[in-house]
Amino acid sequence: MVPARPAPRRPVGAGPAAPEAPARARGAVARATSRTMATRTKRPRVSGGWPAPGPSLCPALRHPARATAPPAAGPVPLFRVPSPKQSASPARARRHPRGLPGAGPRHSAQLSQVAQPGGGGEPDSDPVAGFLSWCGRVGLELSPKVAVSRQGTVAGYGMVARESVLPGELLFAVPRAALLSPHTCSIRDLLERERDALQSQSGWVPLLLALLHELQAPASLWSPYFALWPELDRLEHPMFWPEEERQRLLQGTGVPEAVEKDLANIRSEFYSIVLPFMEAHPDLFGPSVRSLELYHQLVALVMAYSFQEPLEEEEDEKEPNSPLMVPAADILNHLANHNANLEYSADYLRMVATRPIPKGQEIFNTYGQMANWQLIHMYGFVEPYPDNTDDTADIQMVTVREAAVRGTKGEAERLQLYERWDFLCKLEMVGEEGAFVIGREEVLTEEELAATLKVLCMPAEEFREFKDRDGWGEDEWEEDRLTVTNIPKLKASWRQLLRDSVLLTLQTYATDLKTEEDVLSNKEAYAKLSWREKQALQVRYGQKMILHQLLELTS
Repeated sequence: MVPARPAPRRPVGAGPAAPEAPARARGAVARATSRTMATRTKRPRVSGGWPAPGPSLCPALRHPARATAPPAAGPVPLFRVPSPKQSASPARARRHPRGLPGAGPRHSAQLSQVAQPGGGGEPDSDPVAGFLSWCGRVGLELSPKVAVSRQGTVAGYGMVARESVLPGELLFAVPRAALLSPHTCSIRDLLERERDALQSQSGWVPLLLALLHELQAPASLWSPYFALWPELDRLEHPMFWPEEERQRLLQGTGVPEAVEKDLANIRSEFYSIVLPFMEAHPDLFGPSVRSLELYHQLVALVMAYSFQEPLEEEEDEKEPNSPLMVPAADILNHLANHNANLEYSADYLRMVATRPIPKGQEIFNTYGQMANWQLIHMYGFVEPYPDNTDDTADIQMVTVREAAVRGTKGEAERLQLYERWDFLCKLEMVGEEGAFVIGREEVLTEEELAATLKVLCMPAEEFREFKDRDGWGEDEWEEDRLTVTNIPKLKASWRQLLRDSVLLTLQTYATDLKTEEDVLSNKEAYAKLSWREKQALQVRYGQKMILHQLLELTS
């Protein structure tokens, strides 16, 4: 599971509202202003980590993907994440990808020393049996066609079909009273009274406090549920790796920067809001839970295991719903090609099969359309190449500017180039912390990239006219659609600038593509790698393959 990474999570707390964006700049800005939350709702393709507020437009346009790592810490601008192709498909985070044995956090019946057996029933030597007994007591209905098991799953606990399942069949139904959230926990009245004092950039403080209390409460309703959680001190997200190892293995991927922002935000939130609150209520929060280390672990857990109920269409302008823990649903592992989906109703949350599931096959949910760098950042695992069809590579917006500057001749041309960049900032097409996101078959930020290439490459006279009109009309925009398939048909100047930007991006990695290919093709060498080295290699390799595809298309 992961620290609250995912949604541009609205984060903890409510950050400043994003400025109204002009109609023209619907791409980058719309995405930059959409908040993300660590949850199960199908995450946007370009999303990030621990929520952080995200402000501004030009100089710090928060772009989903790389800027993910919340832009700044604590009381920092809220990180916003774009939400292309967003869907309400919950997801669970945790285990390892197929093909990478041992990848993924281990699960154990032993939660941690802070968790005590509670009113959910006496502790059971068999955590699954204890959990199933608890399900019966709280009204959580499991289909007789499914089983919770460690056998036949890609990692840790999972859910397997005991009999063949047809599309549309109900796998399990969770009553809302069994959900663990600030509204159902035993200190819900206190959290509601202190709601204003618990406002934060991430928006997760109430849930995290609920977890901190229930973990050590002597009679917690959710104790049998906690028994299926992974060992909190064995989470494998990069935020728990030594800094040197994280930088060495993930340089160039955007993960180290994202993690540093996450850690700063988490620390700020803990010391400014969470710890003072716990110290003010020592009868509810014992010394064992007043720990920054435990808080880090729970943030990671919420990021990876929590769900966020999607807003109704008419509620799009409202704040995102708070994250919540959904017993049973968070047992499912992730797969891009999933076979189940979580549906929300007034009284129950239901997991329903979306395709035929043969007897003995594992049941998978999806965490959304997520690139490998996002999966490892938020969940601690990746899908090995080429399994993750949602993988992406980023080209930082400032890298394109740098490539364009290098192509100028003389001070006058450089000044003109910066004038054009400032104009793109005004249109909210680019920002100092933004990135262009490229997938295997599509450009997820096609509007922003096409506008940038067009403006930076157009003749001086055309730019003056363009600037006087304050941009272009919808008809003109439609003519400049940029997709992966039409890149070879772009103007030569556009292709050259894009190519130069890709080459600069490739220089940010510590190794080249051939080095990665040599290791992947050598089974003996690959087998000697540590689990983290294998995960990081898959992240780097997937990104470089996309970037090299761009080189071919622009040549």
